[in-house]
Amino acid sequence: MPIPKPNLNPAFNIIRLSHVELVVTDLARSRAFYVDTLGLQVTDEDSETIYLRAMEERGHHCIVLRKGDEPRARDLSFKLFDEDHLEKAEHFFRTRGHATEWVERPYQSRSFRTRDPHGIPLEFYARMDRLPPIHQQYKLYHGVKPLRIDHFNCFSPDVDASVAFYTELGFRVTEYTEDEETGRLWAAWMHRKGGVHDMAFTNGTGPRLHHTAFWVPTPLNIIDLLDLMATTGWVGNIERGPGRHGISNAFFLYIRDPDGHRIEIYCSDYQTVDPDLEPIRWDLKDPQRQTLWGAPAPKSWFEEGSLFEGTEPVPASLAAQPIVAP
Repeated sequence: MPIPKPNLNPAFNIIRLSHVELVVTDLARSRAFYVDTLGLQVTDEDSETIYLRAMEERGHHCIVLRKGDEPRARDLSFKLFDEDHLEKAEHFFRTRGHATEWVERPYQSRSFRTRDPHGIPLEFYARMDRLPPIHQQYKLYHGVKPLRIDHFNCFSPDVDASVAFYTELGFRVTEYTEDEETGRLWAAWMHRKGGVHDMAFTNGTGPRLHHTAFWVPTPLNIIDLLDLMATTGWVGNIERGPGRHGISNAFFLYIRDPDGHRIEIYCSDYQTVDPDLEPIRWDLKDPQRQTLWGAPAPKSWFEEGSLFEGTEPVPASLAAQPIVAP
């Protein structure tokens, strides 16, 4: 199925992804992982919730950890251009039959929740409380030195349908994987902010959250994190990498938090600002698609993900098989 043409004049203007809320079962253990090991900065916390930001971010938070009985992913949140575009966005979803709900969120202007056609919970807002800059407070840098949240990747039961819907929202495809036999999309990378992606979709039982990614300064920061995790009790949480993706050209590492939520540590992709930039096609069987160096991903990477709260995943409609590590 062909990639849809970019929609350069969507009904409302999404600036970028903003943050995600994860339900975790042991807040202290999660704090040790995200703060003490990865190096995210605490902006507020109590006995039930921890708000975190990365070093370059001025918004109050990029990830929210909330204590709960079972690990879940909650809303994927996106920042809009202004309050007028927030109204336009709510109207867009409501008039197309998506349930919308205005909600109050700490540290944000008014926000609304909805779901995409497959049930991914989405949140939109226009303003978040600003905090003083800390990117030059080098005494605070530790762990992998995370600079900013970069993207979400979700399992989709129908990647073609996901791409069609998010194209309508103004997301543009930068790279994609096509199944040669069926001509259907197996995966796609889509952006708003001018990197390779804010949202990616991977074929599989879904919707589920595959991973949340954080941008770091250099590949050497990833090596430092591996040494740290290997000597502080987190070696079992290293899932895949380090390596360099064929898709995106990014240097990467995949790790799992104490509840199994997958985090990608990521750097070195490329700029995609030009509106007429042609998407790059990859064949599903190309061994350099996953990793430029040819190393395939483990089985867990294709099968495991975080359940979205309030959404029951369904099997993928495409049965194509990628290359999997033995």
